[in-house]
Amino acid sequence: MTVYKGPEIGLPWSHQPSHHASTAASSDKHWVAGTLLLLVGCVAWSAFYVLQSETLKKYPAELSLASLICLAGSMQSLAVALITAHHPSSWAVGWDSRLFTPLYTGIVTSGITYYVQGLVMKTRGPVFVTAFNPLCMIIVTALGSAILAEKLHLGSVLGGIIIAIGLYAVVWGKRKDYASPEELSITAAKGNQELPIATTNIATT
Repeated sequence: MTVYKGPEIGLPWSHQPSHHASTAASSDKHWVAGTLLLLVGCVAWSAFYVLQSETLKKYPAELSLASLICLAGSMQSLAVALITAHHPSSWAVGWDSRLFTPLYTGIVTSGITYYVQGLVMKTRGPVFVTAFNPLCMIIVTALGSAILAEKLHLGSVLGGIIIAIGLYAVVWGKRKDYASPEELSITAAKGNQELPIATTNIATT
């Protein structure tokens, strides 16, 4: 979805003027750097999943762990904001997107997400959590095209199809790990039914 752009797909709602169209020319200048930073972000995000999975084994309190993660992220974001944003207008908050955006990001995409992620990771493991993570790219692309009238290209559609195939391939390959102990015991019992019958026949003969 990032490397290949392809031709534009004409949709009825994408013909409206959007802020994305006006900034497309400036964003194309940093395409290589953006791709490299995206790869670094994916590696760092993967390392975070591994670290959270190992932490939950020794510290099984999901709610307090999510609070500590959000606290550490807030301190890091505050340090970066103090370095980059020097104008007082950057810190102004009003009853608009400048207030609702950080509230939604902090409450939903950070607090609730990390807590639910910890619960699922504790019961299903990190592979199950990370398998559904690429769906965010598909959801963001669809919402950006429908709500913000962003241009949808062929590369985004092909990337979404590849992501969906990879997602269900991982879930299908790990299906035995998600089976409950009762299902595994039933499967094992069905596989061992022929052994006692064969032993009985040999003994009788």
